[in-house]
Amino acid sequence: MKRVSIHDLKAMKKRGEKIAMLTAYDYPTARILDEAGVPIILVGDSLGMVVLGYDSTLPVTMDDMVHHTKAVVRGSQRAHVVGDMPFMSYQTGPEDALRNAGRLMQEAGAQSVKLEGGRTVAETVRRLVEAGIPVMGHIGLTPQSLHQFGGYKVQGKTPAAAVKLLNDARALEEAGAYAIVLETIPAVLARLVTERVSIPTIGIGAGPHCDGQVQVLHDMLGLYPDFAPKHAKQYAHLADEAGRAVREYLAEVAEGRFPTEKESFMMDEAALSELTHLV
Repeated sequence: MKRVSIHDLKAMKKRGEKIAMLTAYDYPTARILDEAGVPIILVGDSLGMVVLGYDSTLPVTMDDMVHHTKAVVRGSQRAHVVGDMPFMSYQTGPEDALRNAGRLMQEAGAQSVKLEGGRTVAETVRRLVEAGIPVMGHIGLTPQSLHQFGGYKVQGKTPAAAVKLLNDARALEEAGAYAIVLETIPAVLARLVTERVSIPTIGIGAGPHCDGQVQVLHDMLGLYPDFAPKHAKQYAHLADEAGRAVREYLAEVAEGRFPTEKESFMMDEAALSELTHLV
């Protein structure tokens, strides 16, 4: 089965087709998303928070990303798999970026990589693209810069900040990025960026006018009911359902109602008779 390519994604923008992207971090989840028809799966460094239990994305390593991206690639056949470049895997210069992006492509099997930043990383993006590595950009609220921003705050709210973000988007496009994630920016600004660049924009907390949308799977499935970002819609409440299932299992074990004969393996009568004589 042919995987979705960056050219397919660009063509979707030209046709006015909305692009849906979701995160996955393991084999079974990737299978579910792939079979459902999700065109892009992002192995995000958000795994640091929703899978590994960190309070930010900063502790995530290249080894973490390679490990989880491998699993997602094995679990998918059609979706385009994007591997996130973690903190300090590309900020130290184009050569480090080239080596680390190469790991996500060669070792993990990703079809492209994503990194955060605008003009400041444009030359790095150019180097990666020239080496044959497709790059998705990411501007607006860039989680790896949360300490610089003073937390997870909406970006591009002033005219000057909006112009800077638009220039960042243009710089990424000129450097060869095939798409750009726009995170937590005013909807009107996201619309402007989407109209001014020829490559797909994929929003998260950026309103309805982007060419596509991305959500963290754990948010949309309600796996963390005590935390619901403003930009996320919960399409299910799996934490509640999982808790109910576990409580039912605990009760059945305690009461001797599980396992039953249905979940047990039997021995045929001849073997049972022989065993009885032996013991």
